Amino acid sequence: MQDGGGAVTSSCCSLAGSEAAQARCSSSRYTPTIPVGHEVHVRIRTRLLLLVLSVLLPSFAAAALAVWYVYSEERAAQEESLKEAARSFALLVDNELQTSEATLQALAESPSLARGNLPEFYAHARSLVRPPERTIVLQTTDGRQVLNTRVPFGTPLPQQRSSNIEALMRVHGMDRTLISDVFYAPIARRYDFVIQVPVRRDGELRYFLTMGSHALTLNRLWQAQRFPAGWRGTIVDRNGVVVARTDEAERFVGKPLRDYSRNILRANAEGQYESVTLEGIPVTAFFSRVPGADWTVLISIPLAELRKVPTRAALLLGAMMVGLLVLATLLARHLGARAIRPIEELRRAAAGLGSGEEVNYRPAGLVEVDAVGLALAGASRDIRESQRVLEERVSAAVAEAERAGRALQQAQKLEALGRLTGGIAHEFNNLLQTMSTALELVAMTADARVRSLVATCRKAIERATTLTGQLKSFGRVQEGTLATVAVDRQVEAALELLHGALPSNIALEVELAPGLWPVKVDALQFDLALLNVALNARDAMPSGGRLSLKVSNLHLEHSAQDLPAGDYVQIAVADSGSGMSPEVLARALDPFFTTKGVGKGTGLGLPQAYGFARQSGGLLLLHSEEGQGTRVEILLPRAHETPHPETPRSESSVHMPASHGRVLLVEDDALVREAVVPALQAAGFVVRVAENGEQALAMLRADSAVDAVFSDIVMPGAVSGQALAAAVLRQFPGIRVVLTTGYADQSVLLPGVQLLAKPYAIEQVIAALATPVPAPAG
Repeated sequence: MQDGGGAVTSSCCSLAGSEAAQARCSSSRYTPTIPVGHEVHVRIRTRLLLLVLSVLLPSFAAAALAVWYVYSEERAAQEESLKEAARSFALLVDNELQTSEATLQALAESPSLARGNLPEFYAHARSLVRPPERTIVLQTTDGRQVLNTRVPFGTPLPQQRSSNIEALMRVHGMDRTLISDVFYAPIARRYDFVIQVPVRRDGELRYFLTMGSHALTLNRLWQAQRFPAGWRGTIVDRNGVVVARTDEAERFVGKPLRDYSRNILRANAEGQYESVTLEGIPVTAFFSRVPGADWTVLISIPLAELRKVPTRAALLLGAMMVGLLVLATLLARHLGARAIRPIEELRRAAAGLGSGEEVNYRPAGLVEVDAVGLALAGASRDIRESQRVLEERVSAAVAEAERAGRALQQAQKLEALGRLTGGIAHEFNNLLQTMSTALELVAMTADARVRSLVATCRKAIERATTLTGQLKSFGRVQEGTLATVAVDRQVEAALELLHGALPSNIALEVELAPGLWPVKVDALQFDLALLNVALNARDAMPSGGRLSLKVSNLHLEHSAQDLPAGDYVQIAVADSGSGMSPEVLARALDPFFTTKGVGKGTGLGLPQAYGFARQSGGLLLLHSEEGQGTRVEILLPRAHETPHPETPRSESSVHMPASHGRVLLVEDDALVREAVVPALQAAGFVVRVAENGEQALAMLRADSAVDAVFSDIVMPGAVSGQALAAAVLRQFPGIRVVLTTGYADQSVLLPGVQLLAKPYAIEQVIAALATPVPAPAG
């Protein structure tokens, strides 16, 4: 049809003899035009750059995380080093005091003192000390001074002690070495401290031998350390009074620390805290107790100095990361420019074809591109009038293909996100299960100090469980984590998170309607959804504002927004922030979409809340106008079960409830098996182990003398945990079945089968295994 039409036109033009006829024939020829629409046309070079940026942006995010990790690690290493320095200096002070004690012990065994030759003993004692820094005093048991090397022998001496040695003797007794607190010595008119040792003769306490030392003598210990400028070292006694100090010692010796610091030092043997020095400088103080004196050594470092080293390391790593990213961007730009040239040549050939001109294409060396270019050159000699219709059809087909491609890409992205988060949650929960069970076994046999460390590890596992729980928002709902909860109690428990996330310039208003219905949700996801909504509201109110949280019952008479008619609990969160434009509102629930700068937002906050609502059988509605604030409504279906009572796990418990019975443990993860088997055995169970479903069925068919089967759901092989449970219920109805999983993409719909979410507590397993098998229906 096209060739025939062209022949007719050519014939007509050739037969037109007059100039007017030739003009009419020429004006009828096709002139290609490019349709102008409302879509924004993007160049291929721009698309290539966007593709490169889509690869580099996650790398930049990873680099930012690496910088933060380096900063945190450097900060932690620095703090640990300073704690060790405080402990070492405390031992140095203790060694100095022990040296003085050894001198006194040697004097106590002096032959001249044994013979009662006090002048000779006075000369001997005076030769061993360096006046006026130190003084040797000999006292009777009733506190009367016999001699004092600070004054000539025979000089009248005061009969009252200035130190608190007598108070210490009342507490600790007289038969041990005692070290006083710092006190003002009236004879020397300075601040001293004393070390006292008892002197016995023939088993009878005869004297007390004390060494009084100027408090500033301990300053030479600080001077030997050569601390950097701005660092301050301080030695304080039991009462928090300064004994020695690196800077301005004469000014501060004898003065007490602030009550805040004294309370911390009194309650802890070592540690760190932030405070303000006596000069008013904000510092972080690292302290450690001197073992033999109950004094405390403090190393105070200005906050600016403390942050300098980790900040420098993080900045160095960040600069390297940014440099590499810039280099990669420039390289990608260069390669993109080289790859685009043949396409540009092809574009010019297509432009010539569209204008009705004959295309003279020059091969560029790319087989596929050259084939298209030569085809265009050949087609340009034949296509004239039909070019406009052809371009319109091609344009429509390309636009439709692009729309289909974008839709497919979005669907694949969401599916991949769900699979990725599910896989990560499964693997991490297996690891957390191993550590949790192993720590429970350690706590059963360890001493109090180790149990304290175990409790700390448990808190870390609970935090890691919380983090992996956040991944479930984008996967399928996990029945092991669902529970019927009272909404008012759940909201009140989440308020602590909200108060901690909101600054003081944002007023939080909470209104809970009376008689709220219960809902069946994942409690962790519930708290996280409220927190994410609150964080988005906080970022929309940088100068402060009002955040309102209202919870009420709602009855829908008719279905709306994909929700069937029925009873729902409505959670409405409204802020007075900047609101959203229509363009931002349209994409606000898309994963990874964010309007914040790099490193300031993940784009997963509102999508998590939306995913939580959909998982719970409800819906999230988003209302916002630019400049008018934002309102988020979460509708959750009413649950008709009674809310589960809160049974918090006791961290101090180290005993496992006793039980008995025969259990078949089916678990493919070796680490989990190695931790759970001894735990079940310690509880009194006789445990048999299978590594997969096929092996478990074979063992049961060979010997079904078990009381319960405890199996993982996700396992390799043809028989999954659910298939195993169904087979056991069908072939061995008297055996109790308990399933567990870190993540599963299928629902468990087997009657009488209990599901536990990893990581679980051994007490939960024991309770589940001890539950009687329900009688068959009918």
